[in-house]
Amino acid sequence: MPQSRVRGKAPWFVQHILNPIFLRTGSMPILAVRGRRSGKLIRTPINIVELGGQRYVTSPRGETGWSRNLRVSGECWLRIDGREQHCRAGEVPVSERPPIIAAYVQKWGNQTRPQFDRLPDPLDHPTFRLEPA
Repeated sequence: MPQSRVRGKAPWFVQHILNPIFLRTGSMPILAVRGRRSGKLIRTPINIVELGGQRYVTSPRGETGWSRNLRVSGECWLRIDGREQHCRAGEVPVSERPPIIAAYVQKWGNQTRPQFDRLPDPLDHPTFRLEPA
């Protein structure tokens, strides 16, 4: 599957202030995926969108650590409201991403619209379908 060359990174404030708060409080869904080099579980607060009965995660900033790790491992753990579920993750082909991205922006656009405006090509937004393992 083609991959974007756009490497994304959360802004300093998000990475060092907001994400630790979300990780401690569990106020956002938490995606845990094994590091492709370290093998350690890495936890990241993440927005989820449900569409047609399926659950999806997408990366607004482009290729990120969690998206590259998820692509390699194909599995993750998703913690929502204190309950953790083991999931299989399959990358969505670029041609199938537009309706998922549109639903994502509709739901989370107040937080992420600038990233999608800056990177309008669906290729630049790794998107994964999560299914219970």
